[in-house]
Amino acid sequence: MELVIITGMSGAGKSNAVNALEDLGFYCVDNLPPKLLENFLELCAELPGEMDRVAIVIDVRSGEMLRDMERCLQQIENNGHKYHLVFLDCEDETILHRYKETRRIHPLMNGDCTTIKQSLVEERALLESARQRADYYIDTTLIKAGQLKGRVASLFTGGSVAMAVQCMSFGFKYGIPPEADYVLDLRSLPNPFYVQDLKNKTGMDQPVYDYVFSFAESNKLFELLQQMSEMLVELAAAEGRSQFTIALGCTGGHHRSVSFARRLGRYLQQKDYNVLVHHRDIEK
Repeated sequence: MELVIITGMSGAGKSNAVNALEDLGFYCVDNLPPKLLENFLELCAELPGEMDRVAIVIDVRSGEMLRDMERCLQQIENNGHKYHLVFLDCEDETILHRYKETRRIHPLMNGDCTTIKQSLVEERALLESARQRADYYIDTTLIKAGQLKGRVASLFTGGSVAMAVQCMSFGFKYGIPPEADYVLDLRSLPNPFYVQDLKNKTGMDQPVYDYVFSFAESNKLFELLQQMSEMLVELAAAEGRSQFTIALGCTGGHHRSVSFARRLGRYLQQKDYNVLVHHRDIEK
């Protein structure tokens, strides 16, 4: 049985993530208390063929029962169950904005917490051990719902989970991606922004891509990036990691970083990695 457990902050997009898995044919259970996890897996074992792919959401809606999550995860490991833990995170200010838009009440506000800010502090404390155990960490602060669904789906397409490598372009003016394992600064390369015909295009447009790699320093840097990326990904895989994120940044995240992410993604795909190319700031 392929088992995926989704957890993370309220408002970080767990519903979109589980919807993506449901579209892939997973049997999905939302808001399962940790104490019922072992019993549920026993039930799944009694239904071979019907429960081959299962996704479970466990989060703070379980209340005090969430404190058992660490013990329950360890228990199913001891009983021979393998799983992949996906943790969805988001900056507090963005979560606050999302709650303001939906006008929903944070699950912890029914207890000792009287504000959403207090609830988020308590929630992070309750989920810290799960965050540290996570196989996949996704920060949804700057990505749209459709992008999140695509990213989750890319991890579990095909019925097996391979080493997932994300090649992410971004703009330094919007901040370094918190999920990045390796960051490369491309701001010293010639900038297409200052070429009138290329200014309003992006690295997805061939003229921009060709311009970026028309310089010897760009190609030399990419050769070094190939070697470094392969080595870092291999080391991460040997360590048992399931995900590795390479973040490529330029000033605005439109030209140089997008071009490098495109090229690196193609290169790593040829190495048979499960590659996702994501342009975080291309639409800003």
